[in-house]
Amino acid sequence: MERTQRLIVALTLLAVVSVAGIVIYMKITAKETLRISTTTSLYDTGLLESIRNQYETKFSTDLQIVSRGTGLAIKLAQDGDADMILVHAPSKELLFLKQGYGVCRKIIAYNFFAIVGPETDPAGVMELTTLEALTKIAEAGRDGRSMWVSRGDESGTHAKEKELWKAAGFDWEDLKGETDWYVEASKGMGGTLILASERSAYTLTDMGTYLSHKTAGLVALEVLIDQGEELLNVYSAIAVNKTRHPHTNFEGAINFIEFLISDEGQQIIGNYGRDKYNEPLFYPSVKLLEENNDPVANSIREYAFFNGTECPVEYRGGHSELYG
Repeated sequence: MERTQRLIVALTLLAVVSVAGIVIYMKITAKETLRISTTTSLYDTGLLESIRNQYETKFSTDLQIVSRGTGLAIKLAQDGDADMILVHAPSKELLFLKQGYGVCRKIIAYNFFAIVGPETDPAGVMELTTLEALTKIAEAGRDGRSMWVSRGDESGTHAKEKELWKAAGFDWEDLKGETDWYVEASKGMGGTLILASERSAYTLTDMGTYLSHKTAGLVALEVLIDQGEELLNVYSAIAVNKTRHPHTNFEGAINFIEFLISDEGQQIIGNYGRDKYNEPLFYPSVKLLEENNDPVANSIREYAFFNGTECPVEYRGGHSELYG
């Protein structure tokens, strides 16, 4: 009987040790999770997949990426359903910081928007300025000669479009009512481009998504306007404020931001697309802003800086080392 009891005790201890060992192993091998809410223009081009491959290889982190228009991407973070955001709408980003949802904003990349449309160019906008082109497109639309497809989804691209229509002298709310020629897609950038192509319409797009869809044969649209400071498109990374949402992976977000602005991260951004499209889809911004000897740097500062900085001191979340 005594021998049986000793055997039971030994087996029990072995079971306890085994379970403890499994728990310890799981803790050691478990990957950290980082939830990233991002805009469709970054995701649809494949850039984030390329970054994910490099990052997950280097760090024991599982990047969970959700793609939405900028407005919805920010809403996910406001609700605590993301640890950080990657977006391209400075006015919305500033509000995100001011409302206490975000900290540690870093500008990571830029490219340019473009007005694309059918090769026949029914409104005759080729070689015009952006604002002149929008005026011509509206006139041709009202005459039944052209169409415009808007994102219509409160994304960064949609915000830029509304800014441009306003600068051209149009009330965006009035344009929404002119449904014969002004169509709201309520889709991501890829879906908007495909709809515009199907309808032989004009639209505003970021160049990254356009090039990826054009090269894949998904759209039959041509770049008609791609010059002008007003078409600048700037991408930023922002961590969710841990004081607002304590459950979020704040340190993981900071680590990822540090990777994006490192030489390695910036090189991935700058090289992405060169082999396939003969030009990069995005341009790295960190050294450009540090050196500040390129006109584009000044344009970024004017368009995407807040009070002379990419992130005012009060929104740096204790990580002033990110800002030199």
